[in-house]
Amino acid sequence: MTDVLVIGGGAAGLMAAGTAASRGLRVTLLERNERLAKKVRITGKGRCNVTNNCADLQSLIAQVPGNGRFLYSAFSSFMPADTMHFFEEQGVPLKTERGNRVFPESDSAHDIAEALVRFAKKAGVRFAVGRAAELLVRDGNVFGAVTEDGTMYDCSRVIVATGGLSYPLTGSTGDGYRLAESVGHTVVEPKPSLVPLVCHEGFCSDLMGLSLRNVTLHAIDNQKHRTVYSELGEMLFTHFGVSGPLVLSASAHMRQMERGRYTLSIDLKPALTAEQLDRRVQRDFSENINRNYINALNGLLPKKLVPVIVKLSGIPASLKTNQITREQRQKLVDLLKDLRLTVTGFRPVDEAIVTSGGVKTAEVDPKTMQSKLVGGLFFAGEVLDVDAYTGGFNLQIAFSTGRLAGQNV
Repeated sequence: MTDVLVIGGGAAGLMAAGTAASRGLRVTLLERNERLAKKVRITGKGRCNVTNNCADLQSLIAQVPGNGRFLYSAFSSFMPADTMHFFEEQGVPLKTERGNRVFPESDSAHDIAEALVRFAKKAGVRFAVGRAAELLVRDGNVFGAVTEDGTMYDCSRVIVATGGLSYPLTGSTGDGYRLAESVGHTVVEPKPSLVPLVCHEGFCSDLMGLSLRNVTLHAIDNQKHRTVYSELGEMLFTHFGVSGPLVLSASAHMRQMERGRYTLSIDLKPALTAEQLDRRVQRDFSENINRNYINALNGLLPKKLVPVIVKLSGIPASLKTNQITREQRQKLVDLLKDLRLTVTGFRPVDEAIVTSGGVKTAEVDPKTMQSKLVGGLFFAGEVLDVDAYTGGFNLQIAFSTGRLAGQNV
């Protein structure tokens, strides 16, 4: 017999289980993988952007385009400062980097994962390996769960913290959605968020593997005629389009994805104004005055990018630099400040860092994370229809909702 069954051993589940057990409750955590916190261990390219050092509640909520107001109580009860204090108490020193992103000083996501596991173990959580197949409900209240192999867990309270559909190899395969629907909850269709983008332009595959650093990416909504995202950073060309930190962040702002609705504009030289860049191009041309145009751009651009820019500029590759007209040079400058890509769609949901969609928030009490439909049933983390931009905000959602569920279960 256990008081509380937590389904899912990720960031939200471990936080919820440890918090509940710290209150003296008998807690069992059911995880389908042999290893706990599998997804945490690979986040941030293995560095784990654990939270964002954002002190203002309203600014924090503003980073959650999907149902941010629902998280008011969760964030209020466990802010980023609390998350940072929690991990430092668990023996993991942290550091704050650009954009207030918080990482372990060791740059190892395993340190964050192991701290969560230690917290749960020290609180007395019991661990079991298995995949939940069914929630047991009687007279409107949960009274247990059954696993695929027929193991039954008797309990009066269940916390579902199974994650979304992103990174399915870590165990995020939508189990929580099926469990929620089976007891009457509405699940908003899961869609990819923080995901690579497919682009129309064929030159993306020619540039596959090319990483651009210190460029500015603008995402433009062609239907609303406005820029929905703009940021300086790093991006990567792939065989299907583009990926990398800037692109993943931009994707979260593309809520009404359809072919051709969004355009990406890359400023390859954001540190220079158009006038300054024109002078720089003139200088490069004068230093290569008798060379072909295609051989005069190596000081300005990555080698792999040169033939693509030459072709897009419309200037003959073999034209001598001293023969290039002012109008042709201006077209080159405009291209370097505004390289356009047509977005045709998202990559599949299993390539997303997080998913938008999930258990409908209107059916969950935001002050406790308890279901409004089934007594004793709670939800935490990505299984809920909440998702945020990059920068540590999605893990903060997991910690805050997990903590709140564990405090109220």
